[in-house]
Amino acid sequence: MLASPTTDKQPIFRKPQIFSQFPELVAAESTRHGGVSTGHYASLNLGGSQDTPENIMQNNLIFFGALGIPFETVAKAHQVHGTDIVTVTSPARFEGFDALVTNVIGIQLAVTVADCTPILIYDPITGAVAAVHAGWRGTVGGIVEKTVATMQKNYGTRAEDCFGYVGTCIDECSFEVGEDVAQHFTPTYKRWDEGAGKFFVDLKSSNRDQLIRSGIRPEHVEVSPYSTVLHNQDYFSHRAEKGLTGRLLVTIGRTS
Repeated sequence: MLASPTTDKQPIFRKPQIFSQFPELVAAESTRHGGVSTGHYASLNLGGSQDTPENIMQNNLIFFGALGIPFETVAKAHQVHGTDIVTVTSPARFEGFDALVTNVIGIQLAVTVADCTPILIYDPITGAVAAVHAGWRGTVGGIVEKTVATMQKNYGTRAEDCFGYVGTCIDECSFEVGEDVAQHFTPTYKRWDEGAGKFFVDLKSSNRDQLIRSGIRPEHVEVSPYSTVLHNQDYFSHRAEKGLTGRLLVTIGRTS
């Protein structure tokens, strides 16, 4: 992962290494550093929370400004932990979607997270990009595979040409769930812990494998080494902070 430091040496964002070979692409995930928010939302809170709208907007301007992206080119979705995908042809805020796809130069897709899994996909042949928010429900619902299929349908994308990034989220050793959630996952992605009396679910591996099952080559997939819980000093975590926290933002788009 490449880092872009702030003045106090803490990164505002990190860039997936897998996309560094594509100069036309801007792809990054935010950290919690370098913003104007205070208290539970300190400091680069970029989305849905009880923070003030003014702080959230200023933080967005800081984040996208650091990436060299005009905020008016950003397309976001109000996420609902589902599997619906919106095809974006102009910058806007979309209601009720958890994934966005586009092939339009100059549109910057973005999803917010605070433990759920963000996934970015790039097809350098057709120029199509996707940003995905996968909570456990979206993961079980196959939102990643559905997003790749949408890119194939819309743009003629071939999965073997694509590159994917599974971003920072809650790690397996922190995602403790009951039978009500665990029952939806195959044994590959869950383990029973006798001491805790709970299951632990691996969202990163599940979403990575969805990219691969879709046809993306394993060597074309990067998985973030960071965790919202274990690295809570750098990332917001809804679970670690008991719901009183900000939101991270993960973004992808072509500038040329």
